[in-house]
Amino acid sequence: MTPQELKTLALLRGAKDLIDREYAKPLDVPTMALKALMSPAHFSRQFRAAYGETPYGYLMTRRIERAMTLLRGGMTVTDACMAVGCTSLGSFSSRFTELMGMTPSAYAAAEHPAVKAMPDMVAKTRTRPSRIREAAPTSAA
Repeated sequence: MTPQELKTLALLRGAKDLIDREYAKPLDVPTMALKALMSPAHFSRQFRAAYGETPYGYLMTRRIERAMTLLRGGMTVTDACMAVGCTSLGSFSSRFTELMGMTPSAYAAAEHPAVKAMPDMVAKTRTRPSRIREAAPTSAA
């Protein structure tokens, strides 16, 4: 890697750390880009190239991840939505369903005994939301 590529990665890491730390606060791509000393469009392209998802996508994944923990702890869907920095319950529910394959209400109502038995760090890693992939096409027999 060139020195410039290393510098870019360090700046992107600073923006990613900002998202990880302040996910519950109002964050937008221009604010994140400012942290990385880049224009919003350039930052979005560089972030996606480095981390495989857009900055906003990463922010929402982080918010959903935290909401999962709150919902398992008994918090209501509305309270969890607001606690993680989302201002629209509809958008939060849609994104949650997209990432988890079930509504936040269904997730909150489900039993999670295995997650409760895991150490927090293991549970965080094992339950990290990811986009639901479409099923691979099956070949006709």
